[in-house]
Amino acid sequence: QVQLVESGGGLVQPGDSVRLSCALFGSSFSGYDMAWFRQAPGKERKFLAAITWNSGSTHYADSVKGQFTISRDSAKKLVYLQGNSLKPEDTAVYYCAATPGSSLVVYTSPGEYDYWGQGTQVTVSS
Repeated sequence: QVQLVESGGGLVQPGDSVRLSCALFGSSFSGYDMAWFRQAPGKERKFLAAITWNSGSTHYADSVKGQFTISRDSAKKLVYLQGNSLKPEDTAVYYCAATPGSSLVVYTSPGEYDYWGQGTQVTVSS
């Protein structure tokens, strides 16, 4: 049973950076595409970034390109999300997700991911 555990959220000031981590338990890292989503209060969960299991290629939502970076440490079974120049509108619960990877497509919809972490709150406020 795959389990995902996020960490690294908290209260940050506008303009600050944050680095979120997601640890995968219960399975090998191999074969899983990993992604980050976020959900603000009263809004739907939105795709931010994904990293594929085979080549490690990265994909981003247009709205966060250049602001967020996804990366991984396969040996430690960790996925990271680095966010820079944070704004109050980046305030949300950030979720890590995993799904058996496909070499043909990159999944960007929440319904395409089988496993989810519990989420970590990031609040951007002065």
